[in-house]
Amino acid sequence: MRGLIVDFVGVLDGAEEEVKRWRTLLAAAKSNGVATAILSNDPGGAGAEHIREWEYRGFVDAVVLSGEVGADKPERGAFQAAADAIALPLNDCVMVDDSILNVRAAVDFGMVGMLYTVFDRTSVEIQAVFDIEGEF
Repeated sequence: MRGLIVDFVGVLDGAEEEVKRWRTLLAAAKSNGVATAILSNDPGGAGAEHIREWEYRGFVDAVVLSGEVGADKPERGAFQAAADAIALPLNDCVMVDDSILNVRAAVDFGMVGMLYTVFDRTSVEIQAVFDIEGEF
């Protein structure tokens, strides 16, 4: 696996301390050669600047908003747009989402799916898949 794609709402938009932990984990993934992206069903436009900031500040390599690519999760086109944004095939990407429907669809399209419920559990799973060491 060389790509990590993460949902925004319900995953990356938590409490400030958890957001810091995500940023640290994503930085570790990137330093380990993992391409990173956010895939959100956000409609885009000016109201999505807080999501785009993750890319502008270098926390992730790409931000893909469903409203701007014309496909919502769990449609294949949404996942494909995110994988394309980090120049990887779907089967080389992990999708982290808090919706079991989106996780299941990602798996159906050849991705590794991780259901997000709490940071500590997902962090351990990400660390195992991408061979990342550290405390997050």
